[in-house]
Amino acid sequence: MAKQTLTTEQINQYHTDGYLIIRAFYDADEVAKLYSIAIEDSAVSKHAINVNDSSGKRSKLSLWYKPGDDVYGLLTRGETLVKSVDQLLDRQPGDEQHSVCHYHSKLMQKEPKVGGAWEWHQDYGYWYKNEFLLPDQMMSVMFAITDANEENGCLQVIKGSHKMGRVEHGFSGEQVGASQRYVDLALQTMERVYVELKAGDVLFFHSNILHRSEANLSDNPRWSMISCYNRSTNIGYNESSSSSASITPIEIVPDNALLTWDATGLAEDGSDFLSKEADVSLK
Repeated sequence: MAKQTLTTEQINQYHTDGYLIIRAFYDADEVAKLYSIAIEDSAVSKHAINVNDSSGKRSKLSLWYKPGDDVYGLLTRGETLVKSVDQLLDRQPGDEQHSVCHYHSKLMQKEPKVGGAWEWHQDYGYWYKNEFLLPDQMMSVMFAITDANEENGCLQVIKGSHKMGRVEHGFSGEQVGASQRYVDLALQTMERVYVELKAGDVLFFHSNILHRSEANLSDNPRWSMISCYNRSTNIGYNESSSSSASITPIEIVPDNALLTWDATGLAEDGSDFLSKEADVSLK
């Protein structure tokens, strides 16, 4: 079945809640191809960063800036997905009709029993340090590669918390987390939602929504990919990467490219991976 862009009701829901779930955006064949390549991807493994939570449990992530013709890039650049992002991002006078850019993507690997928690944070709590000025022009899209549920540490969000604006962030273990005082205040009046997803579902979420996840204490892995998007006019004045991807409009590919193109894993030399040392949000 052909993918559909967002309805007015869905767009309004995103702006009200700060997040939006679209069920079965990708079918079983698309998910299977992505997962089969991801688990064997040597470049992803080589460039994975280990991040410990406050209890010492460890999660792995691999983050890259340039979306290529690999399986991840084809997913990130898919026509309906990019058009949906374009519908949700704030638009300023002078923004071109299709000014959606790829900031970065990351593969999140939460293995059974050992995959650690992620503390409460806002993505813009990190990106503020990269000196992007317009948080409404930034967002993330999570692709569920495996099922995500409360048992295996699915994402949690505080519904509507994007309307608080940016809150202060500091270190918790090796992670940067939001001020616990503001998290506690938000939880007094706003709803915590466990975002349970089936493989193939996607979650759109605002750069300022507070979110976290628990450790994976189940017997099943939780793998997901998150692509982050930006408008071409929203410049990061203190960017971690030398890549200009965050202000370069995406080269859109057909929705069927993920299945019909001969795509493999990430390129070792062309993807522009993040290293811990270069991440300004950790300084």
